[in-house]
Amino acid sequence: MKTIELIGAPTDVGASMRGAAMGPEALRVAGLMQALQGMGLDASDVGNLTGPANPMQATNPVSGYRHLPEVLAWNQAVHGAVGQALKHGHIPMLLGGDHCLAVGSIAAVAQHCHAQGRHLRVLWIDAHADFNTPTITPSGNLHGMPAAVLCGHGPEALVQLAQVNGQPALTAQSLCMLGVRSVDAHERAMVHASGIEVFDMRYIDEQGMRAVMQQALMGVHPDTHHLHVSFDVDGLDPFMAPGVGTPVPGGLSYREAQLCMEMVADTGALASLDIMELNPAQDQRNQTAQLVVDLVQSLFGKSTLMRPV
Repeated sequence: MKTIELIGAPTDVGASMRGAAMGPEALRVAGLMQALQGMGLDASDVGNLTGPANPMQATNPVSGYRHLPEVLAWNQAVHGAVGQALKHGHIPMLLGGDHCLAVGSIAAVAQHCHAQGRHLRVLWIDAHADFNTPTITPSGNLHGMPAAVLCGHGPEALVQLAQVNGQPALTAQSLCMLGVRSVDAHERAMVHASGIEVFDMRYIDEQGMRAVMQQALMGVHPDTHHLHVSFDVDGLDPFMAPGVGTPVPGGLSYREAQLCMEMVADTGALASLDIMELNPAQDQRNQTAQLVVDLVQSLFGKSTLMRPV
């Protein structure tokens, strides 16, 4: 097993609510590294990245965005740190922070995959599609836009950061969304036009998580693929995971989420991870962080499987 490198990115600069900046420390308090090491895994915490403070501008968005210079600076820092971890042969685990940080993280992963000749598959677990653009965003908050930026839509500076050889870091074929249940009307049209595969909560209800994950992971092989999980904690049902800034009822249950993580682990292809939007200010006694730690253990091989395979 490669070294799992924990990288903290304590900022909520792209979010609509303060608090996600405390997410990395909440995961540490919940014993994330100790839980991984207790499984016999090699885990190392390199500490927190630094970047500009959240200016919390109360004014209208500028050209459709709020805090763009600060978001760009944080993503540049993330891009560098994740890229270095991959260069050293490690598995980067980015501890957010809000989901705007996925731009730098996944862009670095895409660049690494291109250099290594590996196929990238991104599993985007989220209540939201995060596919807004400046012309359709209702808020201007950049944590609602990272998937669009990674597919080539958004502010030029971020889109350039998210390019590999002049092309968007992600294509419709390399991105799969799971657990979506809150999408703006224009955003929905953008996602459909892009051809991205979306397993929303109704589809999960109708088909069951096992069938959904079989489709989402179809063709993924550890010899040829790099599997990246971008896990927005609000993909979980807020009844059991209240510690998020934008809760949406009807999310993944504990068993659905655990099965999802176990089936990802079964592929043997997991090579990088984001944990996004954990907001301790909205949590109850750190229960959401503790749940996330439990699910991350499942991602790395902790299994409920008892029967022989």
